[in-house]
Parts: sequence; C-alpha cells; structure tokens
Amino acid sequence: MAASSVDEVGNSSSKPLSVVLLSGGMDSCVTLAQAIADGTEPAALHVNYGQRTQDRELRAFNEICDHYRIERRLVVDISHLAQIGGSALTDTTISVPQADPQADPQAIDHTATKPPSTVPVTYVPFRNANILAIATSWAEVLHAESVYIGAVEEDSSGYPDCRDAFFRAFQQVIETGTDTGKHIQIRTPVITLSKKEIVELGSQLEAPLHLTWSCYQAQDLACGVCDSCTLRLRGFAAARMVDPIAYAQ
Repeated sequence: MAASSVDEVGNSSSKPLSVVLLSGGMDSCVTLAQAIADGTEPAALHVNYGQRTQDRELRAFNEICDHYRIERRLVVDISHLAQIGGSALTDTTISVPQADPQADPQAIDHTATKPPSTVPVTYVPFRNANILAIATSWAEVLHAESVYIGAVEEDSSGYPDCRDAFFRAFQQVIETGTDTGKHIQIRTPVITLSKKEIVELGSQLEAPLHLTWSCYQAQDLACGVCDSCTLRLRGFAAARMVDPIAYAQ
C-alpha cells in the first residue's frame, strides 16, 4: 500500500476531524463540502484501484483539495482490485456500456434489503468495503470522529455496496473491530438524494463542481454516454443548471 505524505498525527484545530473519501467525482466533492459545512476539519483520502480514469480522478482529487486548502491528504494504491478484475472499470477487455436513455433512475426501490439479481459490469466487486477499511484505519490513527463517503442509493440498482443497509452493516464492523473507546461514525450525506438534488446541494454549498470528474472511460473529454456521465447530465438538466465540464458528445 503506497501513500502520499501526511502531516503530523492529531488534530490541532478545535474542529472535530473527519476522514472524507474523495474520488474526485461530483458526489464525493459535494460530500466533502457537506463535511466542511458540518463543522469538521477534513482529511482527504483518495484510492487508486487500477480504474480506467485513475490519473484523471487523481488530478481532480488534488485540485479539489487545493481549492479547499486541505493539508491532510492520503493517496492509497489498491491495484489488486484490477488484478482481481471482474469490472469494466478495471478490465479494458470489458467494454464500458452506454447508458440506457429510457432508464428511469428514480424507479429504484430504496427500501430493498437485498441487491438486484444482476449488477452492471461497471460494479467493482466489494470496492467500498476495501475503501472503508482503509478510511477506518486512518481515522483511528488521526483520532477522527467520522468517515464521510459519497455513496448514492440511486446507484444501488446495480451496486450492492452503495445501499444504506451495507453502510449500517459496516458501522457494526467498525464498532466491533476498532480500538476500545474509538467512536468512528460513517456519514453518507447524499445517499438518499437524486442527482438533481446533489447538483442543487453542491450549488448551495458552493462546491467546485467544475473541478470534478465523473466519466467512467475517458480522461480528456467526458464521454457523455456512460452511466455515470448520463446520470450526471440528467441531474444538471433536472436542476436547470449547466454542467461546467466539457463533453465529447
């Protein structure tokens, strides 16, 4: 596991410290903005897992951190997920599918306790559990009180580790498996929001959405046709706002 340099352990600020998982995408950027609005001092964690847009996402991470002048940054490599494979995001022999233009992201049963029988090929098997484990380890060392993650139930139509039930279960893992007296809470501030509501919240919090990157497959111009781009564009359109990033189509 490779990590970037981190400043001294501990929190010199009077604000409670949080670890914020920051992929560089819109959801995680708005989550970071919310963590700051909640009165926490964020330590930003980014994970490279061999994804197609790894370099572009890392650039977005650093630019967002620069925008907020975040000093505590940790970049971790878990490229074993690419070696394990099984996802179009990490295996270039699996094509990234175009979004179904007729699909309705609002027609999702958020109360479901089990994932659907099929998952899209862009699902990275058990990725969020790997990422949360790293975040929890860092939170223990920093004495952080919370871990923020920008998971969205809208994605749970195919991603079983984006459901609220998953995070409630992982909260139990944290409480069982961390050092006695350490109370680390998982925070999922956008989990019940639609993409429209995330765009609106980001605007309200003045999050730097122009620095974010959501595309699953391109690193120069966002493709505009993958699931992630399509959901993002629909969100901006529904909010009657213009997406500040450029698209190939």
